[in-house]
Amino acid sequence: MGQFFMYKSLLEDIAQYLWQNPDPLQALEWVCTEIQQKLFLYDWVGFYFHNLEKEELHLKAFAGKPTDHTVIPFGKGICGQVALSNQNFVVADVSKHENYIACSLNVKSEIVVPLFVEGKNIGQIDVDSNTAHAFKKKDEVFLVDVNRLVAAYILRSKVSL
Repeated sequence: MGQFFMYKSLLEDIAQYLWQNPDPLQALEWVCTEIQQKLFLYDWVGFYFHNLEKEELHLKAFAGKPTDHTVIPFGKGICGQVALSNQNFVVADVSKHENYIACSLNVKSEIVVPLFVEGKNIGQIDVDSNTAHAFKKKDEVFLVDVNRLVAAYILRSKVSL
């Protein structure tokens, strides 16, 4: 099965699940688990959401090993940088990045893609891999598409996370 087909099939499964599931935290946990189990280089997948009053990110759903980093200040680490920059961030080798927060000694690369609802950055999807140089442009495009589905779900269900 080709990588493109896997992404397309996974996006279709996510869209269908989100359409049918009214519980936002359960739905996001399922999305994380589905991605982490189907894409073998994705060792940890999580959604962080903004707490604007405290300028922090709060982990709401994830799949993979538990992390101590459930709250991340804006600007700290890759996730914190994306909270401020509103830009996708791919780190091919985390050992060479000075503002990296180590969640696990096994993590070698990371990708973070902001989640926009009505043009406003409300959070992000964060993926860690235990393989260096794991993420390519196709992964970035895939995660942007995942976030579009999640944003539509959030708008439709009128939830705040």
